Amino acid sequence: MIRRRSALRRALRNVRHGRMQRTLSAATAASTVPLTFEVYLEHYKGSFGDKWEWVPIALAPAVVAAGAAGVVSERAARTWLPFTSGLYGACGLAGTVLHARGVHRRPGGFGEPTYNLVMGPPLLAPGSLGLIGAMGMLAAVMRRER
Repeated sequence: MIRRRSALRRALRNVRHGRMQRTLSAATAASTVPLTFEVYLEHYKGSFGDKWEWVPIALAPAVVAAGAAGVVSERAARTWLPFTSGLYGACGLAGTVLHARGVHRRPGGFGEPTYNLVMGPPLLAPGSLGLIGAMGMLAAVMRRER
């Protein structure tokens, strides 16, 4: 019980002082895996109709590796993690544009929102990649935990 309290106090002190590099690196690596699985399943349902649908799946191993390396190495957290996370975030931004284009191309486009926003590509889903990318880039500017 005492160990838990001291660990909790130390974690809270790290957060208060902006020392979250390892935590954000681990969160980036851990959250990329289930998101990539979901992206794969959704794009598989659409038969990977566009070659760009493979990009988030291809980038995921690099983001996971950089996040895991960022947990053990401050240098990796300041170099590789922001680079791969930036690419992943940019992929999310491009995906949002491509998904909007996909909704627009459906019969009726945005004029039939009750159908096309539900049955078309999920308009804001690629934003999840952007959030994970931002989390990895934020890890680079945070201080290391003690």
